[in-house]
Amino acid sequence: MNLNPKLKGQSALVTGANSGIGMAVAIALANDGANVVVNYVSHPEDAEAVVKQIENNGGNAIAIKADVSKEDEVSGMFQQMFAKYGTIDILVNNAGLQKDSPFENMSLADWQLVINVNLTGQFLCAREAVKEFLKRGVVHERSMAAGKIICMSSVHQVIPWAGHVNYAASKGGIDLLMKSMAQELAPKKIRVNSIGPGAIKTHINESAWSTPEALNKLLTLIPYGRIGEPEDIGKVAVWLASDESDYLTGTTIFADGGMLLYPGFSTNG
Repeated sequence: MNLNPKLKGQSALVTGANSGIGMAVAIALANDGANVVVNYVSHPEDAEAVVKQIENNGGNAIAIKADVSKEDEVSGMFQQMFAKYGTIDILVNNAGLQKDSPFENMSLADWQLVINVNLTGQFLCAREAVKEFLKRGVVHERSMAAGKIICMSSVHQVIPWAGHVNYAASKGGIDLLMKSMAQELAPKKIRVNSIGPGAIKTHINESAWSTPEALNKLLTLIPYGRIGEPEDIGKVAVWLASDESDYLTGTTIFADGGMLLYPGFSTNG
């Protein structure tokens, strides 16, 4: 635990938190004093392992199963959270997936699945959180804001990605979902921002870094010369959730080692 926690007394919900980036974010928030809900939709043993790790570090956490694309399950998850922690101060909309294929072969089911989880899931969770933020208002002992929402996006809200049209479309949608929410909710003291990770070492993209050949190819896209770690994103999430970033809303922080610098043009194209 951090000896000077930035999030002391606050409660956070991290969707898709039983692995990868979500797991790192949940642990980082807890280490900085937040009570954390570890959301998952499958592999409950992994979610419980995250809870155990948080508890072993001196933090507080519970695991709650819910499919973020289903309205009734999202509502039920928030009710369970309120029963345990009383309220919500921080929402990290992290749950996401990929179902890749060439465009002409992409099924409507695979298109809809990715949009439903990656984009609609963020809408449903944000809506429930905002209802509570507005009902409760600012609690100055905990935070300068009534609530904080962090949308997990991607460099692919900017960079087109052939073979991943549904995923890129979902991330582009998250960008304007976040900005439109931020514009509407800022006068109500609710901050909404995004994190746009680049290549992060998680299971979802293991084929891109698991062999020396694949990693070397990937690193040609990353000027900083290393693949990101999930903990890199956890650190950004803690800062965005804290009062240190109180004047930030409607912004995406790209944690990408420079992928958006278009390294192919570093030698004049």
